[in-house]
This record gives sequence, C-alpha cells and structure tokens, in this order.
Amino acid sequence: MSTKYILITGASTGIGYEMARLLAAQKYNLILVARSLQKLSAAKAKLESLNGVSIKIFQKDLATVDGAQSLYHELKAQNLKVNMLINNAGSGVYGNFTDTDLDEELKMIQLNIGSVVTLTKLCLQDMLIQKEGKIMNVASLLSFLPFPYYTVYSATKSFILSFSETLAAELDGSGITVTTLCPGPVDTGFNTEAMWNTNAYKANQPINAAVVARYGVNLLLNGRGKKIVGFNNWFISNLPRVTPDRLMMKIKKNLASQRTQRK
Repeated sequence: MSTKYILITGASTGIGYEMARLLAAQKYNLILVARSLQKLSAAKAKLESLNGVSIKIFQKDLATVDGAQSLYHELKAQNLKVNMLINNAGSGVYGNFTDTDLDEELKMIQLNIGSVVTLTKLCLQDMLIQKEGKIMNVASLLSFLPFPYYTVYSATKSFILSFSETLAAELDGSGITVTTLCPGPVDTGFNTEAMWNTNAYKANQPINAAVVARYGVNLLLNGRGKKIVGFNNWFISNLPRVTPDRLMMKIKKNLASQRTQRK
C-alpha cells in the first residue's frame, strides 16, 4: 500500500506551517508547498526529526498560471498519493482600487482562486477513484463581509467560500468532505503596515496563527461545513443580517480606513 500524504500549500510560515506542525505531531505524512526552498527545507528537517514522519517539499509559485498544474504533475511523477488537501496559500492587497497594482492583483487572483480550483479539481479526481479524501480551503472573515480597500481580495475569498460550499453539496454521500476555514485577522507576515494601521485591526486584534491552526486541523480531520474562528468574528460575520446595506458599508469603510497613527 502506498504512503498517504496531506498536501499543504503556503506551508513554510504562518497558518500553513502551524498546521503542518500539528499534523506532523499526530504522525501524518506531509507534502509542503511554498516559494521559499530555504524555509521549506528547515521545516522538513525539524518536523521529520521531531516526529519521525515523511515530509516532501516542493518549491512552487502558485501565483503563476501553470504553478498548480506543474505541482500536480510532479506529484504524479513521484507517485505521491494525496488523500487530504489544504489550500492555504494566499495573498492580499490593500488600498484604493484605482491606485493598487494590477499585476499584483492578477497574481493574487491566480493564487487565491486559480491554484485552489486547479489543485482541488485534480486532487479530487484522484480522491474519487480512491473513494476517500478531505479538502479544506482557507477563506476569510471577509468572505461574509467584503471590505472597501480590500476590493479584489474580498472578492477572491467570497469565491472560495461559495466554491467550497457548493462543491461540498455536490460531493455529499461520496465519502469526501470539503470544508472551509474562515479566520479573521491573523498575526502573520500576510499583514502589511497599512493593514496594521486600519481601524479594523484596532477593533479586532489579529490572533496567533497557532490558534487558527488548531481550529483548522480539527475542521480538516473531524468537521463539516465552515468554521469561523472565534466568537468575535462569528458575531461580526452576522452583522449584515441585521444591518441595512448602506449603513453596513459605511461601517466597513470606516473600519478599513487608516488610523492617524499606529499605537
């Protein structure tokens, strides 16, 4: 019987690495994907040494058009069997839409949406043959609550939630689950100085990546549907249900706006 692996994208830092650390401690074999070979190599050495599991690493830029397909073909060439997939890799752009860089946003769309759809489709086809599998996609609080100044990023994360929920319905009864992790702000390298300087980050402080990772691992292994991390974020995600649209957008614009100075 071939060895089974959990594939994690964006696995060298932040939530991705913290999930890898927790899963390795539970003796799962992992395939870690990220852009930094140095960070991936360090993660492989540490996790294998501590846990005695098999760690495969792939240096890939999933923001490129052929990045995800290239990764999948390399996995097949090495006969690596993926029975769980965590689409965690993502990037964000903050600022006035007319001022932000178009090339950066197109790469973000490719990473946040294109790579997720590609890896999900290709890995899912294998899972259906194997009659087992779990897929978890990392969305965001902004999937429910699109913010001004995060215009394209919010849209990508709304897509991920919609994509995941409808795919889960299609697969009902197949033995394969699709879940969605929806964190709010997380204290990782994802955040830029401009993001830190918004009213939202003062009102809703970013939480530790290890905390989010614990929710994510439990959702992947045991859960169904979607998980909003933390009561505060759950409450915020439901505000649009009881707040008129125009007022809600004014509130979100104020929250997404810059403070005078970072405290």
